[in-house]
Amino acid sequence: MRVTQAVLHRFPAKAALAAGLACTLAMSGCASWRNQTRPAPPVATDAAANAADAEKSAAIANAGAQTVQASRLQKFLWIFSPYRPDIQQGNFVSQEMLNQLKTGQTRDQVRFLLGSPLLADAFHGDRWDYPFYLARGNGELTTSRVTVFFKDDVVERFEGGNLPSERDYIDRIAGPSKGSKDHPERRPVEPVKVAAPATQQ
Repeated sequence: MRVTQAVLHRFPAKAALAAGLACTLAMSGCASWRNQTRPAPPVATDAAANAADAEKSAAIANAGAQTVQASRLQKFLWIFSPYRPDIQQGNFVSQEMLNQLKTGQTRDQVRFLLGSPLLADAFHGDRWDYPFYLARGNGELTTSRVTVFFKDDVVERFEGGNLPSERDYIDRIAGPSKGSKDHPERRPVEPVKVAAPATQQ
């Protein structure tokens, strides 16, 4: 009789724990298989529709940096998920770097300012792409893209803008510095001028 009471006493606790675990998994990313089992929507194969989609995608990509934040529910459910490291891919191009880029600069000058392009297409030799992707472990996603077009080996035009500054990028990776809000800009300290010692004659 004692064994029966002990088993019945423990069973409701295990059932509640199992139900809570099932609800947590259903609400978290582990339930993403549901989206994969649905059939994909039909794709338009018309050439004009494909060209319009390509232009729309390029305009969104070249609009500047986009950052997507995780929802509160996703942030809460990440307590139950494993550690996710920050993943950075591509070339980071800051607004300061882009401000130095001018039309008429050579390829070597562009390479000095922005670095080597991540994408240099063999079919489009006069176009360099600088995509950037940063996925934080907390679910924040930042993407940007800068495209430089050349004509006769000099910059004809470039696309991209609304990029974060280098300070914003460092704050996004390492977190805001403690003194950044109190002292947004500090003046550089001027060196102390030491007078030459007077000589006695």
